[in-house]
Amino acid sequence: MPDLHTLTLPEEPSDALAAVVALRAMADQLERKAVRQAIEDGWTWAQVAEALGVSRQAAHKKHAGSLARD
Repeated sequence: MPDLHTLTLPEEPSDALAAVVALRAMADQLERKAVRQAIEDGWTWAQVAEALGVSRQAAHKKHAGSLARD
């Protein structure tokens, strides 16, 4: 994985903002997959929340619906 401190930012604001949007989408996808795997592996919502740095209620509210739909 690249060192985030050595990455160069795009010069053009439009390129930089597009990169932010892409990174957010990637982070959201990674979070959904990681939460799904954790729950399937038997983690509690409290454990997931602690790992994400949020409350149990926040983790459950954000992810429980998508887990139930799939």
